[in-house]
Amino acid sequence: MSHFPKYLKGYTTKDSPFQFELLINRLKKGYPSHRQDYLEFSYVKSGTGWETINGVKHRMEAGTFSFLLPYQIHELFTDPGSELILYNCRFSMELLVEQNREELMNGMVNGTEGLPSFVQLEGKEKARMDSQLEEMIEEYVSSELWRNSYLQAKLKELLIRFDRYRRKNGTTPSAKPASGNSAGSVWPIIHYINGNYQENITLGGIAQKFALSLSRVSEIIKKTTGQTYVHFLQDLRIRHACSLLVSTEMSVSEIALEVGYGSYNTFSRIFRDTKGVSPSKYRKMKTLKSAHNRGSEHQSGRNLE
Repeated sequence: MSHFPKYLKGYTTKDSPFQFELLINRLKKGYPSHRQDYLEFSYVKSGTGWETINGVKHRMEAGTFSFLLPYQIHELFTDPGSELILYNCRFSMELLVEQNREELMNGMVNGTEGLPSFVQLEGKEKARMDSQLEEMIEEYVSSELWRNSYLQAKLKELLIRFDRYRRKNGTTPSAKPASGNSAGSVWPIIHYINGNYQENITLGGIAQKFALSLSRVSEIIKKTTGQTYVHFLQDLRIRHACSLLVSTEMSVSEIALEVGYGSYNTFSRIFRDTKGVSPSKYRKMKTLKSAHNRGSEHQSGRNLE
């Protein structure tokens, strides 16, 4: 029987239009084995320890930059008496897909080139990364005009720098991925589904595209994500729908089509089964909650005056 470590699905901005979260975390005891369905990078600000990504263990100290693909098994260990202080950034694959699908996504997310998941930055490169992340944190907590566009551009710049550095200076991992699957058979399929779930894609079409049998594609998706193909596809579509319901005035019918459902009734049924409420009720609940939060913030501001 396959054992799946803890599955992390959420972060604070997961259902928002701009799915990007940047925090500074402190770890005194490390973090147990887990996997997630979003992209993440971490950067060690201070402290020492170890990190394991898909069975490959490496040292962590100031200047260690790690890049995690969706569903990779990940674990952190802090050295006795130390405290790891990390920048952690969690974000949606869509932030990289938009305009640079061929250039950036193929190299960064497909994982087909056997490149290391981490680098140890030194000297000028470390100083540049320190400075950029301080700048990004400052922007993240602000409400400046063009904040989201600025952070998205800086994210791409940061990942391009990381990718260039690992190609020049990184060492190829000696251990094999814990899953036992070759990267070449996994990440192109996951990437393809993430980039095309709004279309009428089928398991048969995916199998034909990657010259694999239906059973092999099903096995890869199940082993990598812990979900069947149908549930994985539904999960991607419903999460996108939740974001559109909260952030736009599109009708429910328009949203159903936008996220890949040709039938309004099918979308409504699956949404209700997944979220426990209808799409319209979900929108109303989230709108009321948002209005309440704004009112609370306004009241708190008045109390401080």
